[in-house]
Amino acid sequence: MVGREMVRLCLAAVLATGLVRPPTVPPDPAPPGFVEAYPSTTAAMEAAGAPYARWAAQGRQFLAFDSHGDGRAVEVLGDLATADRIAVLVPGVGTRLAGFDRGLGGVPQRAPAQQARALRAALRAADPHARVAVLAWLGYDPPDGVTTAATPAAARHGADQLGDHLRTLAGRLPAARITLVGHSYGALVVGLAALDAPPQVTDVVTLGGVGVGAEHAGQFGPVRVWAAEASDDWIRHVPRLRLPGLGHGVRPADASFGARPLPVTSTGHDGYLLPGGPTLAAVAEVVLCGATGTAAGPAR
Repeated sequence: MVGREMVRLCLAAVLATGLVRPPTVPPDPAPPGFVEAYPSTTAAMEAAGAPYARWAAQGRQFLAFDSHGDGRAVEVLGDLATADRIAVLVPGVGTRLAGFDRGLGGVPQRAPAQQARALRAALRAADPHARVAVLAWLGYDPPDGVTTAATPAAARHGADQLGDHLRTLAGRLPAARITLVGHSYGALVVGLAALDAPPQVTDVVTLGGVGVGAEHAGQFGPVRVWAAEASDDWIRHVPRLRLPGLGHGVRPADASFGARPLPVTSTGHDGYLLPGGPTLAAVAEVVLCGATGTAAGPAR
């Protein structure tokens, strides 16, 4: 008890001295919409110049695009207008528009666009006839580093933005089933959004998740929560604590949380969606049918 109280006092002192501050949240661009947004986002990419004009020339489809500041983008793979399965991938700390294609630090598996393409390919391999769309959702401003990532402020703001978009999708595609996939800090964004999401959201998948804004999977009601955490992922060393404005509580992969486990190999923190890996195949199964070969559950 004394040790725990000392930790709390130390963290409070850190907050009081201003060493850990909530991130400054910039004004929001126009919220992501539906397929009618494609022409305006194409025009915005063309106006932004390289490399975004090239994306437009390649025929890539975006529900949102803003090159100001760290940038925002929501790319769609597949025919969203007819989809009855939708996967929304939300990245974590340090992700910016500049790394949307090439990845944080130039590491391809950290790139939202690359992850979305890998999941899209896995879905098509599992069921070539499925009407499924994958969204690479950089619709919020992730924390820039470990210090700001220690607070949930950016995640709460991102969850508000994501929640607005989910309600738009649910309104336009009421029969669709939506799976939210969050990596690292992105798991906190999707978890917070899922706590107040429309019923079309049936599954939350966390990959190396730092937290989900809840202490147990049962708090999500009928929404199924899945978790993957590699044995060599550094996220395992993040302390399990939650204080006002600091910390994210229990990790979703912790046994006490009660999430449904996903198969993993030694991938570190960034390799969960690598092509050919067991986690990618399992995430595709969850998107398609709400179950996997390792932990099945009835589709809702």
